[in-house]
Amino acid sequence: MLLSGVASLRCAAAVVYRSSEGWSVEGDATSADTGSAVAQMRYAEDLEAKGDDAGAYKACKVLVKRYGLSMLAPKAQRKMGVLLQKNGDYDKAFDAYTGYLTKYPQGSDFDAVVEQMFAIGKLFLEGQKKKILGVATTASMGRAQTMFESIVKNAPFSKFAPLAQFDVGQALEKQGKYPEAIKAYQTVVTKYAGDAIADDALYQIGYVRMQETREGSYDRASVAKAREAFEDFINRYPESEKVSQARENMKSLETGTTKGVLDIARFYDKTKQYRAAVIYYNDVIKSQPGSPESEIAKMRIEEMKQLYGEDALRAGPERTETGARAAQRRKLQAKLDTASRPDYVGPPVVVPEEKIDKGTGGKPKLRTSPSNIGPAVEPELPATPDPDLPQPPE
Repeated sequence: MLLSGVASLRCAAAVVYRSSEGWSVEGDATSADTGSAVAQMRYAEDLEAKGDDAGAYKACKVLVKRYGLSMLAPKAQRKMGVLLQKNGDYDKAFDAYTGYLTKYPQGSDFDAVVEQMFAIGKLFLEGQKKKILGVATTASMGRAQTMFESIVKNAPFSKFAPLAQFDVGQALEKQGKYPEAIKAYQTVVTKYAGDAIADDALYQIGYVRMQETREGSYDRASVAKAREAFEDFINRYPESEKVSQARENMKSLETGTTKGVLDIARFYDKTKQYRAAVIYYNDVIKSQPGSPESEIAKMRIEEMKQLYGEDALRAGPERTETGARAAQRRKLQAKLDTASRPDYVGPPVVVPEEKIDKGTGGKPKLRTSPSNIGPAVEPELPATPDPDLPQPPE
């Protein structure tokens, strides 16, 4: 009954504002609540005119609480945000504006409120400090993020929604949350593909991936993804003013990749892990043939070959085995086989650790071709028959 009464009142009456009179009710309205709401709004504006913004804020808050269904309630809710914003309490002002969007989504000031919310979010994105108990603390990128997320949630069809979604990515990027930032930018590209901000979002995906390669450990997959993102941007938005910068970034990725791999190779070289060093030196040579970095890599590989031999630098567990080394290995293996017999009574055989082929674990290699298999040799018969065995008939 109360809601139907308010609906009929809105059809029969209108609340208007005139600079000379302030707020008034026009039409066939006799509701005491409407009259009280008008009086409350006049009271709030009188306080504001006298410079008592705190009193005006409280008066508007009372109006929204007592006369929330009146036609002046949305105006009072917005006025609360305006007063707070005017006095630099942007955090609470944003919350007051959010209250307008959630309570009065059909309000006539909806777009103006979203615009003010976006402006406050931008302040926080640029370093505005959050207030706690009236005292400004450190800047909060997390708060900027939640502000823009609130705009996207509560005003998804406003003209500021694509911009707010982009700035969600900006806030996450500034927090160093790169995977989350990429996801936010990707939402702009897919959800707001027709908006002008979509090309900036696609460019930013490549830029964030490039930042990942610079700040994190070397990762070929990340470099490839960054390059692909820039290529996608150039193909989809060839007229964008950022195309030239995207091309420069791609060149930087190539150079940065080479330098990153060279640094890894030098690290392994310095720590005497020469096989690993050679692998990365070869990567430098393949990725940038003819570059100064590749020439450095070639020279160092040749130096290591001269110092340590090509066999020591070969990748993998197997090494080339010389004839002398093979003979020594067979000799040691024979000693081990002899000592392992159950009837062996000689001294223990001690095999130097460095003489055992670690690639095979000290075991002889299997014969893999018929040429390695010699003729079978029959064991000699014992000279004296064993009395425990059955004897042939005489």
